[in-house]
Amino acid sequence: MMTVTGDALATLPVGDDLSPITVIGTEPIRQSFGGETLAQAINSRRAPGVSRVVLNPDAHVGYGAPVGCVMVSPTHIYPGPVGVDIKCSMSLLQMDLPADAIDSLPVRKKLIRAICKRVPTGAGRGQRHAPKSRRVDGKLGFQIATEGASKQVLKKLGISKSWADACEDASHTAPDGSSDTLAARLEWMGRTRDKLDRIESKYRQLGSYGGGNHFGEAEVVQLVDSQRAIADAFGLKDGCVAFLSHCGSRGFGHDLAVAQFRALKTVFQKQGLAFPAGDPQLVYAPVDSPEGRDYLCDMAMGANFATVNHLLINDLVLEAFREVFPGVRGDLIYFISHNIARQEPIDGQVQWVHRKGATRALPAGHSQLVGTRFESTGHPILLPGNPRDGSSVMVANAGAAAAAFSVNHGAGRRLSRTKAKKQLLQHEIDQGLAEHDVISNCSAYPRDEAPDAYKDFQEVLRSVRQAGLAEEVARLKAKFVIKDGAAADD
Repeated sequence: MMTVTGDALATLPVGDDLSPITVIGTEPIRQSFGGETLAQAINSRRAPGVSRVVLNPDAHVGYGAPVGCVMVSPTHIYPGPVGVDIKCSMSLLQMDLPADAIDSLPVRKKLIRAICKRVPTGAGRGQRHAPKSRRVDGKLGFQIATEGASKQVLKKLGISKSWADACEDASHTAPDGSSDTLAARLEWMGRTRDKLDRIESKYRQLGSYGGGNHFGEAEVVQLVDSQRAIADAFGLKDGCVAFLSHCGSRGFGHDLAVAQFRALKTVFQKQGLAFPAGDPQLVYAPVDSPEGRDYLCDMAMGANFATVNHLLINDLVLEAFREVFPGVRGDLIYFISHNIARQEPIDGQVQWVHRKGATRALPAGHSQLVGTRFESTGHPILLPGNPRDGSSVMVANAGAAAAAFSVNHGAGRRLSRTKAKKQLLQHEIDQGLAEHDVISNCSAYPRDEAPDAYKDFQEVLRSVRQAGLAEEVARLKAKFVIKDGAAADD
């Protein structure tokens, strides 16, 4: 039974003298959590080494742990609350193009064609499916996986080196702080011809969106008057066009994650260890064990891939806009992940913060922002809603500490993909988007990705504000969407 402690704050007891789960959500949002979601949250809190769990307003059933949860541990690493799309993330590119420049349908369709010639969409698709993509060979792919957005990598790809400063993490290393350790592990993985061919085929997915809930979206930026000073510091431009992207580490991260789940399950079986709550999806490893170090290496390589994937997509999108609007300028506002485990100071000690469908929310003055350009403001939080109701840029308050300095990563699913396809009508989806002047590259917008497949975004944002976690800086109004109608790979 939840105990309500505020308008949008509640706790869920788990027994066994453990601290309760923190629940973020207004009453309608709390009612949206099904029994299986709550059971996964309780199982996660009771799992070995876990010190804290937070359930965000977008929470729904996930792999072992709910999507939309935060799981904290000083000693253990859990692949489930990272997921198979390692470092799935959001990024926002701000341009100096006024909104009325893309009012006309012919202009938007021209932009869609220009982007799709450079950035492919769909599970398994990569550079060969887009004639104007930027090719990545095996040597550069290896460097990207082991170095992330290093100066050398960005120079080879023709991406502005300043964009690395707008990343939550521009690069990830092995637990020993070395990229050489990652290189040695990746070389070991690729020693057989079959494995090397498969790995190199995944490098060719750099600069692409996947399927499922991944997308690119042209936005009109609408600033919140009371937050204009912070918006200016972020680089947001009121009434101008921006581009919001959602994707991750594609097949490269997926293969690394699946191999890790398989390996860790084998370790449990050989050692006769019990899975938490009998759920093999909650498999874990102590961070200082060989298995824990191997997982952290693979997670780091997947994260490096995802980082460069986003930066390359943004550069290609800017190139596409310049094809239609020569001379347009653009800069990266921020790149932030929602499927990652990071070491952060929580409750007085450095712990591993697992965010599965949850995003970092560090306020002004936080120790991890010292020396960055966001030290005095807090960093941008990018929250996708849906193309009909908009998305949001927020900034954390000091109250975010109550949620392990985290917020939700978006609206969160209300309907499963199967139920959405059965219950939602295609003509109503298409009509609703048309009424809001939103077009897409899809002949028929995917029913399982329709706005009504997701929770009420306004209620989700209200939950975040009323819980004191963050404030809205800008609303993003969609003008067109780049998406894939193939099977989901999220």
